[in-house]
Amino acid sequence: MNAPARPSLPRGLYVLCDDTVRPELPLAEKAARLLAGGARVVQLRMKRTPLREALGAAREVVAACRRAGAVCLLNDRVDLALLVGADGVHVGDEDLPPEAARELLGPGRLVGVTVRGLADAHAARAAGADYVGLGPVFGTTTKQVAAPVLGLGGFSAVVRESPLPVVGIGGVKLENIADLAATGAYGGAVASDALLAEDIAEQVRRLAAAFDRGVRGASLAGQDA
Repeated sequence: MNAPARPSLPRGLYVLCDDTVRPELPLAEKAARLLAGGARVVQLRMKRTPLREALGAAREVVAACRRAGAVCLLNDRVDLALLVGADGVHVGDEDLPPEAARELLGPGRLVGVTVRGLADAHAARAAGADYVGLGPVFGTTTKQVAAPVLGLGGFSAVVRESPLPVVGIGGVKLENIADLAATGAYGGAVASDALLAEDIAEQVRRLAAAFDRGVRGASLAGQDA
């Protein structure tokens, strides 16, 4: 019997459904608003949610993503990803090692890894990752990170040499996501700039359009060079 096909990670905007941003809004409601804006990749990050509540929220969010045709990844929690049928996980500096996540998930699900530079990206590939989240590209207040800000120059240098698709993380927002996309980034991960918006769905649409403009602008510049 063949193993299930691994889902592909859509290129472009990559949104985080985070329990630390607007905690008064239920995770399922956050996901619904993100998806209403056309989000195609949703990472569910639950750092403060109690485990039993997290299991219920994960089931709701994964089901909503499935109905919308979006990819749903769980931050860190390989156990929950398996229980609720998520499309994969994203693991960071202090989470389960990516090779362990791949061993548990098998070949049919996505594994993303937070990295800080090119050497980390090569290590992630060797560990069985499908993509990397590289950053912080810009300063961020969503998560405290003990790593230097790369800036667009440092970020683009890694993108050019990375053996895996690169999603930019850290401080990505409407004002800079087009510039991020123009570096050749596969995606741009956004949390606060989407979830703190008065109209979350509309902000998602703006962010996705801005990323696409950055890709098109870089392509046209390449043709003119």
